[in-house]
Amino acid sequence: MPADLAAFDRLATPLFWLDAEGRITALNPAFASWLGVSARRLIGLGLAELDGGERIASALPRVPYDEQALRLQRVGLGFGGLTARFADVWCVREGGGVRVELHPVEEFPGEDPVTALPQALSASLRGLAHELRNPLAGLKGAAQLLSRRTSDADSRELVGLIASEVERLNGLVDRILHPAAPRPFEPMNIHAVLERVRQLAEAEAGWSVKVVRDYDPSLPDLLGDADRLTQAVWNLVRNALESGATTVGLRTRAEHQVLIGDRSHRLAVRVEVGDDGRGVPEDLVERLFLPLVSGRADGTGLGLPLAQQIAREHGGSLAYRSRPGHTVFTVLLPLPDPDEDLEAAP
Repeated sequence: MPADLAAFDRLATPLFWLDAEGRITALNPAFASWLGVSARRLIGLGLAELDGGERIASALPRVPYDEQALRLQRVGLGFGGLTARFADVWCVREGGGVRVELHPVEEFPGEDPVTALPQALSASLRGLAHELRNPLAGLKGAAQLLSRRTSDADSRELVGLIASEVERLNGLVDRILHPAAPRPFEPMNIHAVLERVRQLAEAEAGWSVKVVRDYDPSLPDLLGDADRLTQAVWNLVRNALESGATTVGLRTRAEHQVLIGDRSHRLAVRVEVGDDGRGVPEDLVERLFLPLVSGRADGTGLGLPLAQQIAREHGGSLAYRSRPGHTVFTVLLPLPDPDEDLEAAP
């Protein structure tokens, strides 16, 4: 801890100091302001109590003793469920503890890949759809030939199943190659979307997963496409189920004076999908929202990019924080200004 903390209070760089046990002993106002938490709540906290703090904690034994800084890139820090902030972290030994400097950065290095997501995702899906057309045509022809040569009822039923699934996939390919125009947004209740997703989750996972709801019933309606938002939230929940979660939480809250991209909104809905699964693999942290990137051998890598794209379609955003046993995806959706006509399409 510095002898003259007041000298650091005037700095715009967020700073805090840790003791030998990894607890916060002092901080400057810039750190409390950057994190969005009062200084009084942060004093005495261990790094493990900060979302993302375990990454700094694991690096502390490697901090040099010669006053050289140990640098960590793009560490996400949050507290109490607040949206994580990202910074490059410099750790320097000072006395019997460590001084931690935070140099705020964007969540993604360079250009946010999500800004190019619609074009990248569209190109990837169209290429995949073209590749699927020929084998689907072959499967359809083979099913038709088999149906003519098959006489028993059981075999004909199986052939019919093959044919119907091929037709379903052909319909999906056609929708990818020739997408329909987006539907105009309508007033909708976000909790109706979440209840629909809850029913899907309970039907798929059954008793093996507990779905916990924590809704703010005072939230007003927002303008959106209920089907698209259902798809987005279901993708997040299904991702949680596939990560081995035994509990999935659906939570809604109001956010005031929110900045989404470069636009400020007086009020927004925050939807959180939390789970106690394995978390996001370290090697996927910076590529998670890119299309066709998956941490599972049987994964398509399309669920999260589509959820991100749908959030952007609604003027919102999708972010996450994750560690093993605690992952939270947060969707921010702006609400219409009270002075605007809710019935008006955007």
